[in-house]
Amino acid sequence: MENLPAELCLNIFGFLDHQNLATALRVCRKWKKAASDDALWLQLFLLRWGADLANFFSPHHSKSWQQVYAIQHRCDRYGLGLKIIKEGDDCYLIHQGEIQRHLGQWNGKKSIEDEEACVSHISDRILFFIGDLEVACAEANKARV
Repeated sequence: MENLPAELCLNIFGFLDHQNLATALRVCRKWKKAASDDALWLQLFLLRWGADLANFFSPHHSKSWQQVYAIQHRCDRYGLGLKIIKEGDDCYLIHQGEIQRHLGQWNGKKSIEDEEACVSHISDRILFFIGDLEVACAEANKARV
């Protein structure tokens, strides 16, 4: 693949799932660049979670689709029923049917800068909750042993 054009590499990587694409990132610099392409990770995100969540989590300047995919994948893997709901302008994190965290307000009429700050804040709060959940699960597993 050393002599293949970048476009052809991207085309080939488009057939990979998220695990194989993440593995391709570690092969060499050329593959890392190709496998980090936002369009590939957006395609994977859309296939797995659909356009509604893609619109909600659309990355802004500081994040890539690969990062957004990783966050959502962690939600699925560790969340055990982790969902985000919106009531009015307020967003809430729901875990096993109960509201766990108020994530902040989401108002589509804000400026781009305000919207980016809101999405970043909500993503950070989700990550902190997942981190707390991972720690609690690890402690519960240790207690069982």
